Amino acid sequence: MKTYLFPGQGSQHIGMGENLFDAFPDITATADAILGYSIKELCLKDPNRQLGRTQYTQPALYVVNALAYRQQLKDTGEHPDFVAGHSLGEYNALESAGVIRFDDGLKLVKKRGELMSTAPKGAMAAIIGLAADRIGDILADNGLTAIDIANYNAHTQTIISGLDADIQKAQTYFEQEQAMFIPLNVSGAFHSRYMQPIQNEFSQFLDSFIFAAPKIPVIANIHALPYQSDKIARNLADQLTHSVRWLDSMHFLLQLGDMEFVELGPGDVLTKLISSIKNQFKRNAAAQSNQPSPAPGPTNNQATVQTDREQDLKTPQQKVNDWNQSYPIGTQVYAKGYDEILTTKTQAVILFGHRAAIYMQGYNGYFALDEVDPVKHAASPA
Repeated sequence: MKTYLFPGQGSQHIGMGENLFDAFPDITATADAILGYSIKELCLKDPNRQLGRTQYTQPALYVVNALAYRQQLKDTGEHPDFVAGHSLGEYNALESAGVIRFDDGLKLVKKRGELMSTAPKGAMAAIIGLAADRIGDILADNGLTAIDIANYNAHTQTIISGLDADIQKAQTYFEQEQAMFIPLNVSGAFHSRYMQPIQNEFSQFLDSFIFAAPKIPVIANIHALPYQSDKIARNLADQLTHSVRWLDSMHFLLQLGDMEFVELGPGDVLTKLISSIKNQFKRNAAAQSNQPSPAPGPTNNQATVQTDREQDLKTPQQKVNDWNQSYPIGTQVYAKGYDEILTTKTQAVILFGHRAAIYMQGYNGYFALDEVDPVKHAASPA
């Protein structure tokens, strides 16, 4: 299986797309007409030093990413099995999956960049060397509850977002924990509660666009699961105020089996992240495989009904082991919130290191094991 990845803001640099604009003159001309300036000149020369300003950065990256995708198809003829994009890059993932046309995607990105450039003054910082749960503890223990987690990028790379004074105050506490604290060159507290006014306005702008169902599964930043066709506009609006769950998104894809990742666009930020994530993911998988096997379960004639309390006490790995020992792929189940009977498509797995889940046929996503009951053992929903 193969996943194409599209980078977001921070990957831009002068000279990006050098060999792409002339290779796709029609698309380049369309971009110029929508933007009102030469995208080629901005990316290759940046004569007015605008490339680093978010209202220019975002359209520039969207166009270069889109051209890189077309060049990849031209060179290889290979369509991916999945696509994902980091923040802004998610618009390229949606465009490559046929959800939006190139021109509509650029109009959305242009508006998004313009709105984000008006965001209230804020700050962001990268925390390197600590796991995200430890970062959350440090923020809570020191009364820094006005800071949000903007990006879960890798196991030990997390981005925080908030007001200038709060981010500056946080630096001392993280450095005391021997973490690297790197302020980012941004003007706003992106992917945080402080983007709510911008989200409201962008949500209204989204209402004028039509979105098609994805032809390729697109992994959403806000919940690290494939997009549902009836929630596309809502996801894009929520992305402005929600965390980018990149680590969980990559875990979702890695859980599916042997996966090749190809980054399309300028730089190799995502390639480096996935390399780090895969290495840690393998260690986690190895650690799980070294656990002792559970004792054989009772036969059907000896089976007893467990209480909810007993089920709650099980670890996610125990729940997965018990399910896979008892129920084959293709088991019919009732799922919480669904009237119809569903059918499992995979064995149960651990998602994100802590969630026992199973994939359902026809639903393009995982369901929590705690919310699934085999038909022969469950009462039909009322």
